[in-house]
Amino acid sequence: MVKRLAFAVPGDLATPTGGYAYDRRIIEELKILGWTIDVIDLGDGYPRPNAAKRAVAQELLAKIPQGRPIVIDGLAFGVLQEAAALLHERNPLIALVHHPLALESGLTLADAKQFRSSECTALEFARRVIVTSASTASLLTMDYGVPTEHITVARPGSDPVAPAIGSRDGIVRLLAVGSVVPRKGYDVLIAALATLADLPWRLTIAGDTGRDHATAAQIASDIARFKLQDRITLLGAVAPARLAELYRTADVFVLASRFEGYGMAYAEAIAYGLPTIGTTAGAIPDTLPGDAAILVEPDDVAALATALRRLIGNENERQKISTAARAAAALLPAWRDSAALFAGATEAATK
Repeated sequence: MVKRLAFAVPGDLATPTGGYAYDRRIIEELKILGWTIDVIDLGDGYPRPNAAKRAVAQELLAKIPQGRPIVIDGLAFGVLQEAAALLHERNPLIALVHHPLALESGLTLADAKQFRSSECTALEFARRVIVTSASTASLLTMDYGVPTEHITVARPGSDPVAPAIGSRDGIVRLLAVGSVVPRKGYDVLIAALATLADLPWRLTIAGDTGRDHATAAQIASDIARFKLQDRITLLGAVAPARLAELYRTADVFVLASRFEGYGMAYAEAIAYGLPTIGTTAGAIPDTLPGDAAILVEPDDVAALATALRRLIGNENERQKISTAARAAAALLPAWRDSAALFAGATEAATK
């Protein structure tokens, strides 16, 4: 069997988000397993492409040789239902769903309904669906009607890293990683930190500020409104080496996400042994073992502030959770194992 597939992504594969990072690493690992991967750039503007961009994407996909399996990243797949309908009889289609489009924060009810409808339709044409968590698998089965036997869970892998060394200067360094979009809950985090002016902390936010300009502007405004300019640094997207250094020198990882289909930044924090604060939304409780993190309800400013005070103000508590995080890190999957599951789903789609 010739191991070859087309991997279609919306826009630049180098985009600094967890979803694209997953795509990049799976592609690399599949190549190591002997696969030839044809990366197809479907263009930008997803998940809201205009008619012209939809037509370009459909044309690009139609050029893929008949019979070759096509993996389409869910950011595009969920809104390319017409292309999926045309392709599914000539090419095995595999949908890679990081999280359902309708569950992105900040959508109007009408937009969420439209995304759910288009994604439901598109998923009907997928021979296999790959997701990054058991939580997302359950969502697709219960709410989108995808048969359980068509779904493969291929969690993001983890690379071994040395434990974080922390700041060691008496100031607790907080780190949050993720694109500056409503779903990441930075507004909640800043509001919670505004109540903790009596504690010695600094926050660094590392995440793309170009995906949602309105949210980026609002977060900058919130920082100024609470007079936290000297305590919160909004870095924007950073290179991998810089991100690794931020993890290595942090004391606590915190992200107040309103939903995650997996939460790669949380897993990276665990790998570094960082005591972590997250929420109970989506797949986060599956990604973060209970003793390795403190979880609060999303959008609960008071509960988040309490969790932050607990860790900022108590070094022994940080150390206890850090020890549990390092133990949990040993149980994270390796990327080669994730790629093997991904390859298995692709091969099953061709039978």
